[in-house]
Amino acid sequence: EVQLVESGGGLVQAGGSLRLSCAASGFTFDDYAIGWFRQAPGKEREGVSCISMRDGSTYYGDSVKGRFTISSDNAKNTVYLQMNSLKPEDTAVYYCAAEWGRPSTPYLPYEYRYWGQGTQVTVSS
Repeated sequence: EVQLVESGGGLVQAGGSLRLSCAASGFTFDDYAIGWFRQAPGKEREGVSCISMRDGSTYYGDSVKGRFTISSDNAKNTVYLQMNSLKPEDTAVYYCAAEWGRPSTPYLPYEYRYWGQGTQVTVSS
């Protein structure tokens, strides 16, 4: 059974940092890409970042470039999202998602088959 479990969300002041984790199980981690998405109330789910385990390639959305960093620990089957210089507009539920290979459009939710339950990130001003 495929499982993706996010953790690390919370409440932080603007300018602060958080590190999200996505622990994966139930599939061959090295063959997959892991993406991070977020969804704020009343808004569509937005692609934040993605990393392909096959070649290490990464993707970042324009709104997070230079502030967020995605990384993986393949020994632990875990992907991290380091979020720095957080802004109130980063407030959302953050989800990790998995898909085999390397999605051609990693910022689109429909490219991913498996999803975690999400973790809340709230940035106060």
